[in-house]
Amino acid sequence: MKEKLEQLLAEGQKKIKEAVNESALQDVRVFLMGKQGELTQIMKELPKLDASLRPEMGKAINQVKNQLSELLDARKSELRESDTGSFADFDVTVPGTAPQGGALHPITQMCYDLNDAFRSLGFEIYSETDITSELYGFDKLNFPPNHPARESMDTYWIAGHDTGDASKRLCLRPHLTGGSVRYLQKHKAPYRFVYPGHVYRNERTDARHERAFYQYEALIVDHDLTFTAGKVMIQSILSKVFGHDVPVRMREGFFPFVEPGFEIDMQCQVCGGKGCPVCHHVGWIEVMPGGTPHPNVLRAAGLEPDEFTGFYVNIGLDRLVMMRYGVDDIRLFHSGDLRFLTQFK
Repeated sequence: MKEKLEQLLAEGQKKIKEAVNESALQDVRVFLMGKQGELTQIMKELPKLDASLRPEMGKAINQVKNQLSELLDARKSELRESDTGSFADFDVTVPGTAPQGGALHPITQMCYDLNDAFRSLGFEIYSETDITSELYGFDKLNFPPNHPARESMDTYWIAGHDTGDASKRLCLRPHLTGGSVRYLQKHKAPYRFVYPGHVYRNERTDARHERAFYQYEALIVDHDLTFTAGKVMIQSILSKVFGHDVPVRMREGFFPFVEPGFEIDMQCQVCGGKGCPVCHHVGWIEVMPGGTPHPNVLRAAGLEPDEFTGFYVNIGLDRLVMMRYGVDDIRLFHSGDLRFLTQFK
């Protein structure tokens, strides 16, 4: 065994000296001291020796192991100190390759721009979780008990939490307005806040509709607020977001949580009002419902309708992004296709 150790030490010294780089040196280390290395194989023979010889041979093996380790470490240091060859042909004057940089998703950027615009008007930013109850998603918003929006054909009810009373029936929020009622209950009137977030609808997707999309709700509640002030707010926000005045029109519409209610349209920015597939060739596109909070909604929030009034809008955030960039299919923004998204850096 002594002869094997002497031969291994000599062979190891030679291989270590001949290693020209760290990769080659690592191969030598594995050859000598790896799990299947030469020294390991010699150590496996130790139990086969006579018991009286084992201490001496064990000591000899450890000595060779320590010597080889020191030689390996020393050679590694030498190689690192002299490793200038890999940079010998490096030209520091050649321009480098710029790393790929990320950017905000266009919907996120639109949300931030709206936040800035509303903050400039004194609004607070509010948010909460994506799960709501039937109590806040429908009951406190004046939805009748038999309203079709309560059905699974429209709303995603959560399995295991879809029975019992209204406060225990849970769903993915189909709109943000129930969260606004919670805000009204927690804060003292008057209020002025916005509420951006994700909502979910069990509906067929097309160029203008998605199952999961973003809304941006704004609500003012005060003692004396004219309806005209609400329309001016809409026009001011759209002009800040798009950088120019955007024609707006308001049509009568019915929503359980507002009275009176309106469908609020903006001139299609894809075609400039001339007509295109996005606006169904009418030159206008619906971007938000709006109106005065219904008296029953104010009462659900603990407010007296005779004392307070307000103005509410719920902006289709995804559609605003379509208008900003002239994109004719809302599904592209949710596709995760980097070929599409990298255009908005």
